[in-house]
Amino acid sequence: MSRIIALDYGERRIGVAVSDPTRTIASPLTTLQRRAGKRPPWPEIGALIAEQEATEALIGLPLPLSGEENEWVAEVRAFGAELERRTGLPVHWMDERMSSVQAERAVRGSGLRKGQREEKGRVDAAAAAIILSSYLALRRNQAMNEAETDR
Repeated sequence: MSRIIALDYGERRIGVAVSDPTRTIASPLTTLQRRAGKRPPWPEIGALIAEQEATEALIGLPLPLSGEENEWVAEVRAFGAELERRTGLPVHWMDERMSSVQAERAVRGSGLRKGQREEKGRVDAAAAAIILSSYLALRRNQAMNEAETDR
């Protein structure tokens, strides 16, 4: 099997997580810095994809609580389309609502010193891991349902 790389695309940072080769476990990897209104750090993204030997990408879709798409969702979708064009990787989408809240709680409860817990980048990478973990669980459930239907 191969790895999935997950990206939590934000205005200032992109949280990155990766699955293990069996696609069972999601782990925070790093956070990439970006400037609002500037192009994403494509060389760094490409290097991470190559280093991790990722064959698929997952991007958190920042839907508002209403579920309706807005300008920010359109920008994130454009990023995903460009990622697919540049890398050739299939891009999947996962609703990321509440992932940042879950990530902040997880980082706060991790036992790290206060300064480390408050690092925004750590939260962004944890949010990417939460999005990826949810996606992996969804795929496992779909596979189990398909197997039961085939019986």
